[in-house]
Amino acid sequence: MGSGDHRCEWRERAEGLAAELGVARTEIAAMREQMAAMGATLEKLQRHVFGKRSEKMPPVGEALRKAGVEPDPAAALEKRRENAEKKRQLVTREIHHKVPEQQKTCPKCGGHDFAALGSGKLTELYEMLPSIIERQLHVQEKLRCKCGETILTAPGAARVYDKARYGPTFMANVVVAKVADAIPLHRQAKQFNRAGVPMSRSTLVDLFHHCANGVEPLYLRLLELVPKIEIVQADETTMRVLAKGKTRTSWLWTFLGNVEGETDADDKPIIGYVYSKTRSGETPVKVLGDTIGLLVSDKYSGYNKVTVPGKRVRAGCLAHVRRKFFDALSAAPDAKRAMDFIVEVYKVERAALDNDLLGTPQHLEMRQARSVQVMDEFKAWLEAERPQHPPKGPMGEAISYTLGQWGALTRFLADAKIPVDNNASERALRAAALGRKNWLFVGHDESGENVAGLFSLIATCEANGVNPTEYLADVLMRVQTHPASRIDELLPHNWKPPTLQPSA
Repeated sequence: MGSGDHRCEWRERAEGLAAELGVARTEIAAMREQMAAMGATLEKLQRHVFGKRSEKMPPVGEALRKAGVEPDPAAALEKRRENAEKKRQLVTREIHHKVPEQQKTCPKCGGHDFAALGSGKLTELYEMLPSIIERQLHVQEKLRCKCGETILTAPGAARVYDKARYGPTFMANVVVAKVADAIPLHRQAKQFNRAGVPMSRSTLVDLFHHCANGVEPLYLRLLELVPKIEIVQADETTMRVLAKGKTRTSWLWTFLGNVEGETDADDKPIIGYVYSKTRSGETPVKVLGDTIGLLVSDKYSGYNKVTVPGKRVRAGCLAHVRRKFFDALSAAPDAKRAMDFIVEVYKVERAALDNDLLGTPQHLEMRQARSVQVMDEFKAWLEAERPQHPPKGPMGEAISYTLGQWGALTRFLADAKIPVDNNASERALRAAALGRKNWLFVGHDESGENVAGLFSLIATCEANGVNPTEYLADVLMRVQTHPASRIDELLPHNWKPPTLQPSA
């Protein structure tokens, strides 16, 4: 074999080794990228399960306070008090305190003759009085005609359903305690027994479902209004359902927005929940159908069928984007810069809120004057950073997630009524998340549907400043005889408390 043959052989070996080295380097890079992604995922899970609150993503409000954008605490407290007074007038009792006789001696002159000085010093104290559960014995008068042939019996107490032993306010309290306050029925049963009312969990379960069945027409009508809303916000969360041997996962969806009134001031918020066995996109299709308008959501593909040409336009959520970059912080400290851009957008929203300009033309001007510039700079920064990070690493995924839906994320820049995030939907699901921790699961699919219906009515009550207990106690009785053509009168955002008839 000649020297030329040897050179050819060594060249082939060298090329083969170079090719193998290239493959190895590619595999090592992929493994590093995969390990970085796994490390970020593990850290995220550890932070979620074991981390201190300081290690979890701070709310935007905290970031705004650190940036010096902070509302006046005294003004905020006064506003909360005013809102509370508007929602419900508390029973007020004046308690007069007299100066003890032994103190009525003047240390200066030794006199005992004191005169009243004004109306006295006034201080405020809130006190909790024990709840009163009343056992009512309804005695129906019975009359017999002198002829002995006819007997008359006075009408009895009105009941939510036939042979009900519990009144509408009692039932309403049970429902609100579970749905709004996440108090499981077995804990409520213990509370009732402490109050002297014999009660079992199974009885409360029956009352809960009777209540849901009674107001079902109102829930269904509320859902019919959702497709008519121009800007709908949507989100979903899991719900566990009891099954043979173990629980299975189902889903609770929320769809919310404002029903338009004659003026912007007359718009009323409504919140609808829908239970489904799966997370498929059939639920958004079932609720929104072929309606046009706008849908605010995250990037989940389940909403794709209702956000296609000719249907709803999709708007993105900056809060989800912010969360992506927060999760990438440990692997890529540069992610803090992305979060800073988003905080700048929220500064504009806070200024509009503080000046009562949300959704107005002035708010749009503020967005176009500042938010447009911030988002342009944010996009330029993202495009410059993209080549610097592995595509499957936490930072690369956050950048791809953001740029991949840039049109949806910037839609708010053209319309002041479009929110910058989907936090309203997430807040609407917090009650369900809290319930999931306390009452763990629902017994069956029908129970999940009943929970969704009661969640809808109670959440809409709270969004409109309506006391949900008073509302349910009233409509449980009225819905039975109310004309179907006027059912909208009994929806939470239209409901008016019954007028008390003057006593004779």
